[in-house]
Amino acid sequence: MTSFDLNFPCAFGAPVGTAGFRVANEDFFVDEALGFVPEGAGEHVLLQLEKNGDNTPWLARQIARLAGVESRDVGYCGLKDRHGVTRQWFSVYLPKGDEPDWSALNSDTVTLLQSARHRQKLRRGQHQCNRFRIRLRDIDGERSALDEKLSRIAERGVPNYFGEQRFGLDGGNLEAAERMLVAGSKIKNREKRSMVLSAARSWLFNQVLAARVVRGDWAQRLPGDPLEGVYPSGPLWGRGRSLASDDTRQLETEVLNTWQSWCEPLEFTGLTQQRRSLVNVPEALSWAYDGADLELRFSLTTGAYATALVRELVHPRSGT
Repeated sequence: MTSFDLNFPCAFGAPVGTAGFRVANEDFFVDEALGFVPEGAGEHVLLQLEKNGDNTPWLARQIARLAGVESRDVGYCGLKDRHGVTRQWFSVYLPKGDEPDWSALNSDTVTLLQSARHRQKLRRGQHQCNRFRIRLRDIDGERSALDEKLSRIAERGVPNYFGEQRFGLDGGNLEAAERMLVAGSKIKNREKRSMVLSAARSWLFNQVLAARVVRGDWAQRLPGDPLEGVYPSGPLWGRGRSLASDDTRQLETEVLNTWQSWCEPLEFTGLTQQRRSLVNVPEALSWAYDGADLELRFSLTTGAYATALVRELVHPRSGT
């Protein structure tokens, strides 16, 4: 079995000391911003819920059970971290009949914030951004070094790595990808199969980004580099010709040559070639110290990981 090293290179030198990360769920708060207001009429009901320590698919199943609908009739914009407090939107397809008492969803860990009718189902990646409030506890690094690095991050962003949570506990999704893509094992569960394929594409993207970080040109457009917005991009592998050309295509070919046993079968899974920005720029990044703790506030666009920022700053210490 292939060994998967999730310790990808940093862009701005070694992290500044260590800090407690997600010591309590409340240390990692995420507020999902839709970017639009529910219309007030339509075949779907939008629910904004705050959850503490629960994962998104589990909560979606509770909503489907209460509404008496199939799981496929419940939509959401993206998976949110279980180990945190998150405000998230869900949609429920209810074209006819009375709505259930949505307050029945309330529990020790779930709170209904609001509900409204809307004409469309929520789709993955449809929301505008995620707003984060993260507390890093008992930092043992120098504040001047932390401030300097945070200023650089605010100006330049960080490498847009997929976070470790994408790869499952101890890289389990990558091990499953190896069995599926190389050994030919089957995954019958559709949701699990999609998760494993996403992990495989994310791993290949991170390999290319890591090579660019080592070279020092991760935020610099190379000849033949398709832009995602205003930033250089990396590949999300699938069927079709590479969208890169010239120097960029040569670099990506060299990096992924080691992973041809993954690339080739990925082209027959129904996925097509896409691109993802190499740069993750937090918006409205601010920070404040509270004793030995540091609180960060910022927003990230859809698909960007807050852990990509944290790992540039400190070595996280998990747990209590």
